[in-house]
Amino acid sequence: MERQDLQTIKQRFGIIGNSPLLNRGIEVAVQVAPTDLSVLITGESGVGKENFPKIIHAYSLRRHKKDSYFAVNCGAIPKGTLESELFGHEKGAFTDARAERKGYFEIADGGTLFLDEVGELPLETQAQLLRVLESGEFMRVGSSQVRKTDVRVVAATNLDMKRAISEGRFREDLYYRLNTVEIKVPALRERTEDIPLLFRKFVVDFCQRYNMPPIQLTDDATQALKAYYWQGNVRQLKHTAEQICAVETNRTITAQILRKYLPEHEMQRGIALLGAHAQTNHENFMNERELLYKVLFDMKREMTEMRQQLNGLLTSPATPQHRNTEIVVNHNEYEQVEDIQDATTELIDTPDTIEPLIEELPVEDTPVNTMEDIERESIRRALQRNKGSRKMAAAELHISERTLYRKIKEYGL
Repeated sequence: MERQDLQTIKQRFGIIGNSPLLNRGIEVAVQVAPTDLSVLITGESGVGKENFPKIIHAYSLRRHKKDSYFAVNCGAIPKGTLESELFGHEKGAFTDARAERKGYFEIADGGTLFLDEVGELPLETQAQLLRVLESGEFMRVGSSQVRKTDVRVVAATNLDMKRAISEGRFREDLYYRLNTVEIKVPALRERTEDIPLLFRKFVVDFCQRYNMPPIQLTDDATQALKAYYWQGNVRQLKHTAEQICAVETNRTITAQILRKYLPEHEMQRGIALLGAHAQTNHENFMNERELLYKVLFDMKREMTEMRQQLNGLLTSPATPQHRNTEIVVNHNEYEQVEDIQDATTELIDTPDTIEPLIEELPVEDTPVNTMEDIERESIRRALQRNKGSRKMAAAELHISERTLYRKIKEYGL
């Protein structure tokens, strides 16, 4: 769809925003409009689902019939009168049925019927709705006469339909009949780039309505708007803008002023959602890095001590015959932490008589060849020094207990 055509549709139906998710929903609505396919519009409460059935009807062939679009809120009709409202009733069908009455399916014949909150329909009404969708047939309450209708049904819900089906609250066959084409309307927090545009439009409208001075947002207030969770979506944003226009005396809105009109628990929830993933990754990275540094410095200290002990033994008066033995130590490798894995003490032309002395040094039997081996060995030693206390071992290694538990499980310690 051309961008110009998309903007024309938005202006016609009062839709504000340039989110790709929103644009995709509008494009699908226009594409299915010329067909008679049933459409299910899903999304949270307050996202603006009611605009999409109007788009579908306006671009369908049914638009030419006068008064051919009807919207019914299934959740607002009492259960006792719901069937009568949808399918009509005969005179005397129930108390106060003093005359026959046509239902919405009969009145909307040849047009479009929008069933909002379709997930709230009781199971017995769902069975009748399925029959209408399958065959176009229905019966009025209190009548045995089968009637025919030609209605394009567009339904909407804010429920998790798969969960409602698993809990037995909604018929699976009706769901798949309604869900021939699904249009998912994104939540406001999923299109944060549209929040400043919507807020600006709302405050302009309300300031004109109440004859109030215009509202200006600071940069930090704009960021606060975008970071907020907006549980009530566009509806909540609109009410917040109206409240600020009518009540706030300071017409330059900062983040501090804005927070007075936003529930604190939702603000914390939005911040938590935005930062949870990054914070988790950062904590894991910091714990891994601290553990690695600890292991490397422990290795450097131990190898330095080993070198000092070795030099002391070779220069001892008890072994004068060994003073001329040439010991070559690569000092640079001890100074470079990143090369510590390959740092070794090379003994050149060392007589066999020195080997017993070297064997007496406190050198670990198992060589450490990889970073995983180094890390495993450091954790093992810390646990051994602290007699198996994980809390004390974690404190010694300067890592969290959670990270230590994960490493113990990973290495099978």
